[in-house]
Amino acid sequence: MTMDCCESRMLGPTRRSLLLSGAAFAAWAYLPKFARAADARDPRLIVVILRGALDGLATVAPLGDPDYAGLHGSIALAKDGPNAAIALDSFFGMHPAMPEFARMYRDKKAAVVHAVATSYRERSHFDGQDVLESGYAGPGRVQSGWLNRAIESLPRGERVSSGLAIGPTTPLVLRGAAPTVGWAPVNLPNAADDTAMRLMQLYQDRDPALATALSQGLKLDKIAVGDEMKPKGGGNAVAAMRQVARGAAKLMAADDGPRIAALAFDGWDTHAQEGGPVGRLAQLLGGLDGALAEFESGLGTHWKDTIVVVATEFGRTAKINGTAGTDHGTGTIALLAGGAIKGGRVIADWPGLANGKLYEARDLAPTIDLRAIFKGVLHDHLGISERALAEQVFPDSALVKPAKGLVG
Repeated sequence: MTMDCCESRMLGPTRRSLLLSGAAFAAWAYLPKFARAADARDPRLIVVILRGALDGLATVAPLGDPDYAGLHGSIALAKDGPNAAIALDSFFGMHPAMPEFARMYRDKKAAVVHAVATSYRERSHFDGQDVLESGYAGPGRVQSGWLNRAIESLPRGERVSSGLAIGPTTPLVLRGAAPTVGWAPVNLPNAADDTAMRLMQLYQDRDPALATALSQGLKLDKIAVGDEMKPKGGGNAVAAMRQVARGAAKLMAADDGPRIAALAFDGWDTHAQEGGPVGRLAQLLGGLDGALAEFESGLGTHWKDTIVVVATEFGRTAKINGTAGTDHGTGTIALLAGGAIKGGRVIADWPGLANGKLYEARDLAPTIDLRAIFKGVLHDHLGISERALAEQVFPDSALVKPAKGLVG
């Protein structure tokens, strides 16, 4: 792997970034220990973005809604039988591919936010992800992200000197005035240790700065991944979710490690053959469930001060299409997990799935603004003021108040 040695606000690939590869992206912000809390809290925040639009109705099914089963047809979950969901309460059920999240929910260390969406109401992945990551009400307005601005807005004494972005380019959510450095694994399957050293020597003659960066990256790799976790050739995106989370947790568990992280997983655009309790979506959800478990185990005692927020750009249609999949929709879910979450509940102002209740007669109608969830976590977990949230982090959003009571 390599680390770009210079602070970067990349908008596109550079010569060095052409060396980078990987199915998942992670971005880390290095924070000193939080000194403000009298109880010596050392909070950590992880934002997981699911790119492609998650089917919230399939992930957390409204089993008590009389119109759900008819709309979701062959892929609908049920209270019992071969398509049984994991009961969360008398109304909602969790997809059976997520038993770890369900366990956290029972332990009151996880919660679901349902019928949630950003302010975006069209169905373009590009624009939807832009709004999700920029924190603005509409797409294409800025080249900075709300997580970068949140880092800048941390209370005095908790400012971040630099963020660390893992991936070929710095993602929008972490672009902005707060500087970032890039890091990503280089695809050298089954390479011996001396191969990497020879590569570093080659760069030492031709590009000393890159050689230094490669050396630093190899050291980080030993911490984050370790030899026993290196891909043995092939691999898949589902396994990569667990692997990336495992490495991130190792880094975040260190006393001098990062305190704020963002990861993005692709592949959630389930237009065809989405599947019910088994199938394509189930495989993806299993990978996500495993990643959450890796964070819990890898962070160890720090899990009690951790919040993981899982979000996606928009939802999918309430009714399945002719290929047993779902098309681009509106309302969906957000997932919250971690020892600092006040969990064991589904947070929802349920709009119903009757024909007259659907958004544009096709989608789950959103009743909660996703910015309110982000704001609630940033305010109560990291201490960012409501004014900074409304003016800097999510500009022109004073009417969207931080959700209360998310943090235990």
